[in-house]
Amino acid sequence: MRSVLEAIGKHPRLKLQIVATGMHLSSTHGRTIQSIGDLDAVVPWRGGDLAEAAGAATAGLARAFKKLRPDVVMVVGDRAEAFAGAAAACLGNRVLAHIHGGDRALGQVDDSLRHAIAKLAHVHFPATAESAARLKRLGEQAWRIHTVGSPGIDGITRIAADRATLRKEFPEFEPRRYALLVLHPIDADEALEQRRARIVLSGTLAADVDRVILVYPNNDPGSAGIIRCWERTASESRCVVRRNLTREIFLGLLRDATVLVGNSSAGIIEAGSFGTPVVDVGPRQLGRQRNENTRNVPYDSAAVKAAIRKRRVGKKRNIYGGGNAGGKIADILGRLRIDAKLTRKLIAY
Repeated sequence: MRSVLEAIGKHPRLKLQIVATGMHLSSTHGRTIQSIGDLDAVVPWRGGDLAEAAGAATAGLARAFKKLRPDVVMVVGDRAEAFAGAAAACLGNRVLAHIHGGDRALGQVDDSLRHAIAKLAHVHFPATAESAARLKRLGEQAWRIHTVGSPGIDGITRIAADRATLRKEFPEFEPRRYALLVLHPIDADEALEQRRARIVLSGTLAADVDRVILVYPNNDPGSAGIIRCWERTASESRCVVRRNLTREIFLGLLRDATVLVGNSSAGIIEAGSFGTPVVDVGPRQLGRQRNENTRNVPYDSAAVKAAIRKRRVGKKRNIYGGGNAGGKIADILGRLRIDAKLTRKLIAY
């Protein structure tokens, strides 16, 4: 979202406000709130039950919006945090703008939340023509939909850390000789997710890679099982575990990795701009449009190993756009006319 926030901040007709919640507040995940910059509000996010956490955050976000009085609330994707922000905005009679609506991704409750947010939103910024068409089939009026590409790929080849910087962070890692492993849970069962993590890691280590960088999962239910697996692997000489990586370091690692393994949306969206091979494991990203560098396999060590060994570098061409999504979004928001036509929604059929 950085390119969107920067473009809004520079736009003469817009004023940027940032409200932080969710994983940004988690010490387990590196408390990344410190890397955002100036914040206008922070809303606590409870651990444990996801429904209770989202409900409490919805109330907290509503209070923040009441104080900050934004004309437009903007959210991205399908996370529970985004759903909480969308509900607070819509019920608080504020214009809701949604980025990456119309995509499909199975996740845990991701697909349902994404389309629920879309029905609450007044302005849509889908990444692809296919997602835009899906929004129309959901009954959204065509004039509300602006196909802009994915902000996640704006300038990423420029933003990615250079190799000298990566060598300082990971001195023993050679380009195209390591795997980047990012795995998120698809079930709330921690023991099951721990077994799945072990399966994926075993298949990765059995393939022809020198080293593996393990990145912590998100905070979805079941994530503690994956974390336990990663931490118990910390003594493995070929593995390095990181709770969080800066955007620059992550993109540099993604560019130079011989393969990205797991089920992160970075394998579906960002990796295509580098042509980095991706072994997408399990059904979490089921339904997503894919670049030619991505191959899906089940939770099976032999399948993961075989897919890594058969990997091939793809063309540096990305179906999620060619950049400047952030600038396009800011320009559209700057021209937005907030009136009854915009705020009073009626399904298109």
